[in-house]
Amino acid sequence: MQINQGNILKNIQSPDDLKNLTLDELVQLCVDLRQFIIDNVSIYGGHFGASLGVVELTVALHHVFNTPDDRLVWDVGHQAYGHKILTGRKDDFHTNRRYKGLSGFPKISESPYDAFGVGHSSTSISAALGMAMASTYKNEKDRQHIAIIGDGAMTAGMAFEAMNHAGVSNSNLLIVLNDNCMAIDPNVGALKDYLTDITTSHTYNKFRDDIWKLLGKISKFGPNAQAIASNMEAAVKAAFLKQSNLFESLKLRYFGPVDGHDVAHLIEIFKDLKDIQGPKLLHVITTKGKGYKFAEEGNPTFWHAPGVKFDKITGELQKKSPVAGSPPKFQDVFGETIIEIAKQNDKVMGITPAMPTGCSLNLMMKEMPERAFDVGIAEQHAVTFSAGLAVQGLIPFCNIYSSFMQRAYDQVFHDVCLQNLHVIFCLDRAGIAGADGPTHHGTYDIAYMRCLPNMIVSAPMDEIELRNLMFTGTETPQPFSIRYPRGVGVISDWRKPLQKLTIGKGRKIKSGSDIAILSFGTAGNQATKAIEILDLENISVAHYDLRFAKPLDNKMLDEVFATFDKIITIEDGCLQGGFGSAILEFMSDNQYFAQIKRLGIPDKIIEHGEQADLYAECGFDYLSIIENIKQMMGVVERKV
Repeated sequence: MQINQGNILKNIQSPDDLKNLTLDELVQLCVDLRQFIIDNVSIYGGHFGASLGVVELTVALHHVFNTPDDRLVWDVGHQAYGHKILTGRKDDFHTNRRYKGLSGFPKISESPYDAFGVGHSSTSISAALGMAMASTYKNEKDRQHIAIIGDGAMTAGMAFEAMNHAGVSNSNLLIVLNDNCMAIDPNVGALKDYLTDITTSHTYNKFRDDIWKLLGKISKFGPNAQAIASNMEAAVKAAFLKQSNLFESLKLRYFGPVDGHDVAHLIEIFKDLKDIQGPKLLHVITTKGKGYKFAEEGNPTFWHAPGVKFDKITGELQKKSPVAGSPPKFQDVFGETIIEIAKQNDKVMGITPAMPTGCSLNLMMKEMPERAFDVGIAEQHAVTFSAGLAVQGLIPFCNIYSSFMQRAYDQVFHDVCLQNLHVIFCLDRAGIAGADGPTHHGTYDIAYMRCLPNMIVSAPMDEIELRNLMFTGTETPQPFSIRYPRGVGVISDWRKPLQKLTIGKGRKIKSGSDIAILSFGTAGNQATKAIEILDLENISVAHYDLRFAKPLDNKMLDEVFATFDKIITIEDGCLQGGFGSAILEFMSDNQYFAQIKRLGIPDKIIEHGEQADLYAECGFDYLSIIENIKQMMGVVERKV
């Protein structure tokens, strides 16, 4: 579908084309760019509100700075669509987040303008500081380094660690704090309140503007002008906004707050800041979803990434009505089940690091606000906070996306497993995450949880199993992890009475005589579909759902290895150290011998795309299972 690029945007092939545009043309470019994003996302999907909010900021950055020699590092990357469009990817932008198309996030291998690959929050300041210090070491005095970070990402400890280092580095670093009071859900915590105090201090802002006008006339003071200006600026901040010392106490020169939608003013500021050496922070106020009425006035969490096509004129979602009785999303089963369990057990608590809507803990936060906590983008804190609750006899469900849990791995070991505390980890988005790609695939949690002492590692094959594992976790006083994927399940009638499962006990799904499939988690549903087809071809396949990768069901595995000499393992996780590896270890430790084929995520980076396409690419979709079984049975020749 052809999308109108606008009169100015259509002539932009690289940031160099912005350099000679007039101010009026730059203003029109912002209009064109914003409309181009709206047109594309309404048709093809993707992240939305964040990129609309930084259109003027993006244009100003590329107009003033000499990219890609000057290094722009976008935090997370949700807001980088305008950046991608202006840096030579406009004509391919319709492939954004689609299989084999552009990545939804900045990616070094995709463009020299993507200075650093991102996807997880709060990495930008550290990365830009590293680049800045490398430039200092290499005597690249004129190169600029800019980290663009949102107020949501600023809540993570890593951002403060980086600022603490930056303040004593004397490196040529500019931190642009994009403040819109939102992450995906509304921001929480003291930093949010602090930034609000700055932006709403009318006394400070008015007096600051008056002083800045005076400083514009201060050249008559001659060689002492810079010192006088600096002293007056410090005096204003000390007298009228004591809180500004948060950044300046870290030895970062603080500028702002300024209007992030005034492209002319931003250009002037960036030109001035280029001449100021050392680490500095510009506080920019923006509106998430700026320029699109329904995103500005509606639910900003939804318009962060609508996930479905929508009518750009009316804002109406082009979403098919769910079929009555269709299976729910796994995250919604979690959200409703934790409330059900909490009503039965007053010790149950819920914790999430800034993803209440994404993991559906928002349901519990609404119904039981005193027992559910959004701790901000702070996975390490979420885990150790959960450990603190557990020490006091409570039962925390710590819900963190599988890929984000990697950020808190030391806390899982040191603060939970080492002390054998009763924390239940619910790892949402486990396995192939889809269009968000390699930064969000939950590839490694089976392997990294399985090697930790005291940790139980489990995965449901369906919604009922998820409920039962959650309930079992409350009845099992030790670290307990439950992984489940993004998207819908397979059972519509899932609200069954809660049952306590036996730890380390699997279940036989189907008997068979030719070959056995051992599955872990929802990948078992691919096996079920494959077996239905193979039954029609008179190939008899047994299917065992292990439920637990640790501890394994030794009794069931003894039965399997005593009966079958051909076995396939299936998992939606990395093959190295994963569920299949656990089966091989069991075979070796118990001196069994069998032909085993492991299916799962291979040892490579899996790019973005629809889950079904990526299952096929990784070789554990139902067609691949059928092919592998036939190969092992000698029914078809192995492909070369």
